Amino acid sequence: MGSKNKLKRFKENETFKNVIQPKRDELLDGTFELKGHWNDKFFKNNHPIVLELGCGKGEYSVAMAQKFPDKNFVGVDIKGARFWRGAKTAIEEQIQNVGFLRMQIELITQAFVKDEVDEIWITFPDPQIKYKRTKHRMTNLTFLESYKNILKPEGTVNLKTDSEFMHGYTLGLLHGQGYEVLYANHNVYKLEGSPEEVTSIQTFYEKQYLEQNKPITYIRFKLK
Repeated sequence: MGSKNKLKRFKENETFKNVIQPKRDELLDGTFELKGHWNDKFFKNNHPIVLELGCGKGEYSVAMAQKFPDKNFVGVDIKGARFWRGAKTAIEEQIQNVGFLRMQIELITQAFVKDEVDEIWITFPDPQIKYKRTKHRMTNLTFLESYKNILKPEGTVNLKTDSEFMHGYTLGLLHGQGYEVLYANHNVYKLEGSPEEVTSIQTFYEKQYLEQNKPITYIRFKLK
């Protein structure tokens, strides 16, 4: 994407009511006004809150918002030029129950309070296979602790990935910590009875992986 196109998207994001772009200082000093108030100040209802972390173009968040109108969705990503597409689609199609939050996922506990979130989706994250990159792996112990902090006690986390490495790494960590694995599958499209919301919604990249006959793995778990 050219820099002109990026700038245009950044400018357009600033006009979108469904895009939230807090300054880093706001998050760190506790003045971010939506923290603890997503339901009453942003969505203006009491529906469950679902996060998609590393939402990319935002198509999964938008599709889930359409499929589940009784839930609120927040796509989180630092790359605003990417999720511009999802935000624009939501505005054009008047989808009210989805928003986009531009921030680093490392700071997620600065944007939501304890027990504010009902569910988390992590869709096709970078597996960060090199050892030096493990601190950026989105299911490492530090991240899991952060998710546990903002999730309700019965809240669930969903990991959908084309990376067998990421799938195995995450399962190993979950079992090692004694966390509850509700569902795990190495090839979610090949097994009958796979959760419908997992197979009926596909990202742009996921469709490409499926065309290449790449298996898509899936885990649903609780951090308790």
